[in-house]
Amino acid sequence: MVEHDDAFSATREAYDTVAPTYARMFRDTLRDSPLDRAILGAFAEVAGASGDGRVADLGCGPGHVTAHLHESGTAAFGVDASPTMIELARQAYPGLRFDVGSMAALDIEDGTLGGVLSRWSVIHTPPHELPAILKEFHRVLAPGGHLLIGFSAGDDPSRPTQVFDHTVAPAYRWWPDHLSATLRENGLAEVARMVREPQPTDRRQFQEIHLLARKA
Repeated sequence: MVEHDDAFSATREAYDTVAPTYARMFRDTLRDSPLDRAILGAFAEVAGASGDGRVADLGCGPGHVTAHLHESGTAAFGVDASPTMIELARQAYPGLRFDVGSMAALDIEDGTLGGVLSRWSVIHTPPHELPAILKEFHRVLAPGGHLLIGFSAGDDPSRPTQVFDHTVAPAYRWWPDHLSATLRENGLAEVARMVREPQPTDRRQFQEIHLLARKA
């Protein structure tokens, strides 16, 4: 618990520090990424058909993806550990709900959400702590609800996780099949996968993965 608290606090403080810069850098990224918009659109459609139809954008940062989901007709709200990120999100999108919180202990009722979005928000989670996070995702999802989880892929199947040099806080890449199996072990079965190959202009030459999983 102490190890988790230390890592959580360090990551939160790091994102508090870079929040204004981060918001400027990523505000318009979806505009230039039709593949991301496509997988988010598919996720929004299936999530809206389960539970109360709400979607929690966990690790929402400055709120641009939450806003995109809202504009697509989804009842989306954002949660982030960084109070500064949440403040920026509220300023940018005053009509939407944004809460400070932890993915490990969500203030959300059991079995209610149609969807959980975790878009690069688990990359700072130490691998041995990820199952507890996935159990929390499973807890808040309604039966038939969907999780969309985005992450950077490892390049060696013999190493399920790999540390990489993230500019904000220590981070991990996952071998996609291993993460899919971890989802399945926690009651979330993969139903689709999107793989984005690195582009020559990308600073990090990693595959980007989106896994869409369903709660049984």
